[in-house]
Amino acid sequence: MKAWHRYAITIALALVGGTAFAVHQVRGGLNDGRVSNGPWETGKSFGSVDASTLTRAKVALSGLMALPAKEAMYFLATRDSDGRALDGRCTYDVRGGELDGRWWSVTLYQGEGWLVKNAANRWSVPASAVTADAQGKWAFTVSPDTQAGSWLPTGSVKAFDLTLRLYYPSVGVIKNPEKAKLPVIERKGCA
Repeated sequence: MKAWHRYAITIALALVGGTAFAVHQVRGGLNDGRVSNGPWETGKSFGSVDASTLTRAKVALSGLMALPAKEAMYFLATRDSDGRALDGRCTYDVRGGELDGRWWSVTLYQGEGWLVKNAANRWSVPASAVTADAQGKWAFTVSPDTQAGSWLPTGSVKAFDLTLRLYYPSVGVIKNPEKAKLPVIERKGCA
C-alpha cells in the first residue's frame, strides 16, 4: 500500500470517528453544569455568555431557544418524583404552589424537542390555566386519556419529557435553582 493511501485512510477514519464522537456528545442531553431539583434538571449557563460551545450546540439541537437566566429558566423532567421514566401510557398529577417568577408554563415533548401529536391540540399548561386553592396550591394532569380540568395529553407515546419555563425568575432561583420550590410529578397509574 502506498503512503498516500495510508494517509487518506487515516484521515477518513479520523473524520468519521470525530464526527461520531461530536454527534454523541451533542445528543447526550443537556448535562453541562446540570443542577437537579427533585425530578427537574436545569443548567446555570443556558442562554448566557458563560455557556460552553457544547452547551450551545445542545440547546440549539433541542430547540430550547434559551433566553438569559434573568429572563427565563428552563427545567426539564424526564422522570417522575419517584425516579421512574415518564411513560406516555401512564397518568400523572403535576402539583405545585406559587413559583418564584412572574409567569410559568409546562410543555410536553416527545424526545428531541418534538411536540406530541394529539387530537386535543394541547401541548402546554400555562400558569393562567390552573386554579390555585386558598393555600396557593395548584395541579394538572398528564394522561393518555381525556381528563377534566387542566391536562396535557401524552398521545400514549413510549417516553416523554416535561419542560417547565419560569419567566423572570427571582434572583434566589437564578443563583440556587436546586433550592427552588418546583412541582411534584406523581404517577397515578398506567394503562
